[in-house]
Amino acid sequence: MARDFSYVRTVVLKVGTNLLSGSAGIDESYIDNVTAQIAALKKRGLDVLLVTSGAIGMGARELRLKGPVKKIETRQACASIGQPILMSSYRRSFQEHGLICSQVLLTRWDLDARRTYVNLRNSVETLLKLGVVPVFNENDTVSTAEIGSAFGDNDRMSAMVASKIDAELLIIMTDIPGVYTADPRKDKNAVLMPEIEHLDENVMAMAGGAGTTYSTGGMKTKLLAARIASQGGCGSLIVSGYEKDVLLRIMDGEEIGTYIHPDRRLSQRARWILNNSHAGTITVDKGAEKALRAHKSLLPSGMIGVTGVFNEGDVVNVLNVNGTAFAKAVPYFNSTELTRLVGCSSEDISKKLGNGKKEMVFRPDDIVFLDKETG
Repeated sequence: MARDFSYVRTVVLKVGTNLLSGSAGIDESYIDNVTAQIAALKKRGLDVLLVTSGAIGMGARELRLKGPVKKIETRQACASIGQPILMSSYRRSFQEHGLICSQVLLTRWDLDARRTYVNLRNSVETLLKLGVVPVFNENDTVSTAEIGSAFGDNDRMSAMVASKIDAELLIIMTDIPGVYTADPRKDKNAVLMPEIEHLDENVMAMAGGAGTTYSTGGMKTKLLAARIASQGGCGSLIVSGYEKDVLLRIMDGEEIGTYIHPDRRLSQRARWILNNSHAGTITVDKGAEKALRAHKSLLPSGMIGVTGVFNEGDVVNVLNVNGTAFAKAVPYFNSTELTRLVGCSSEDISKKLGNGKKEMVFRPDDIVFLDKETG
């Protein structure tokens, strides 16, 4: 059965470590294959953004390290060594097609901060207008999970890039043909799923763990990435990167891999809130939760607790009386101010904090729900 991607104008392509790695380091012929297909897509009038893994693996091989690279400091060193090796190969290969590529290194902080989030979007749009192929990778040299600046994997980053620039299609190329009903390496009865309408918990449960020596991903991370993309109205394809001319065949409508359908597109601001790391929490009572779900503002009287240290404009989790996060929001007050306002009336705000403050903690435009009960 054919798929119709004639509406697609912007594609984000993620290439995994396993596809790029040869026994001696970078598989130059594979990079040449990918860039040739990207060049062909650009001739069709498509904008293509490339998210590439492989820097840590390239650095590890350059250092002749054996086995998994687990230490944070060693992974950072390998990324620092491997990044220019990787980009040198892409630059050479794109030049053969008369194309210029650019390097964009990201951390979670770049997308968490609203100002850098908007600036990055503007920069990427400029690169695309100039006909450049932006090549994204996580800035592994400085980002770590311990300080909250790491994406954790390039699958997630590719989805956030796709969501950010309003791409219509995210293609995640990996070393297996798509999403199966079970792990095909362990279960001979596993069946490939050509279409997934909605990523519910049953589908997520089919995913396994992380992959190989240098990669950090696995099918679960790819499905989580597809969920992020779907919230931006972007469909996702998980396909084998070993398929011949796979990108061209996809855009020609051939049914390859697993296609995850997009959900209703959220606004850019809503997506920023939803995909942002939360800096703290606000716990609300049952009445406040009901009011929020009815698209009303949160008043100080509805708060029963505040945790964490955050500033005005940071993203926080909103918890119900059971301690379950049901929404993310952007308050008009910092954590110190909100702690003083817990259980107070709106009239008390000026008395405790002075004039010029908002009369509510946040408005309906500043909240995004994490479940399907509202909206």
